[in-house]
Amino acid sequence: MSYEHIEAGIENGLGTITMNRPPVNVLNIAMMKEINEALDSWRGQKGLKVVLFQAKNKCFSAGVDVGEHMGDLAPKMIDAFHGMFRRMESLGVLTVASVFGSCLGGGCELAIFCDLVIASEDAKFGQPEIQVGVFPPIAAQIMPRIIGQKAAMELIMSGKIISAADAKMIGLVNQVVGNDALAEATTEFLKPYLKLSAEVLRLTKKAVKSGLLDPLEPSLQAIEDVYLKELLPTKDAQEGLVAFLEKRKPQWVNE
Repeated sequence: MSYEHIEAGIENGLGTITMNRPPVNVLNIAMMKEINEALDSWRGQKGLKVVLFQAKNKCFSAGVDVGEHMGDLAPKMIDAFHGMFRRMESLGVLTVASVFGSCLGGGCELAIFCDLVIASEDAKFGQPEIQVGVFPPIAAQIMPRIIGQKAAMELIMSGKIISAADAKMIGLVNQVVGNDALAEATTEFLKPYLKLSAEVLRLTKKAVKSGLLDPLEPSLQAIEDVYLKELLPTKDAQEGLVAFLEKRKPQWVNE
């Protein structure tokens, strides 16, 4: 199947989704729907061992389209965006992100939701959403479980951006490699998993998730309700989003 904003395919147990929406792979609804279609098409593929998310162009992803956070598009955006994570979760396959350059906002959420992350030295990770009056729903759900509450609160509440080295130090990234070595290093990084049984990999991942006693759906539904029903109707959320689109500083009214 051909797509406009991504490239997708399976070969030798590896499903690859390559984001290709120049210049910085901003995730819009159309692109996220394509990712969801690719993941849906892989259901029931017993030989699928690993799903790899990677990117072309200037960086992994600068985030979700800010313009689609507003008005009637917001619920559709959340449905498409969270649909990626729900599908990744239900697919039950080991997921890997290969990251370079900016990995911000929704792009960062996509990367850190993956089971494993390999990054080049120039990669930058961050959740700057709070600076434009919103918060990152997936990061709110998963980041405290990956790096602990205090480290997650600092990143989410400040919106600061950290280096690949710092991301590795706190446990968001598994391996950091030279900028020119990412493609080759990703291939090597995947080899141990591609040698294993697809069924054993799926059941092992299921066991690890079960051991955490951390079902995604109830908490994500609660977070979605806060985001769509409480946050987006506020004056400050709308001001922050409009200010970003107008390339000016937001004027907060604290309501």
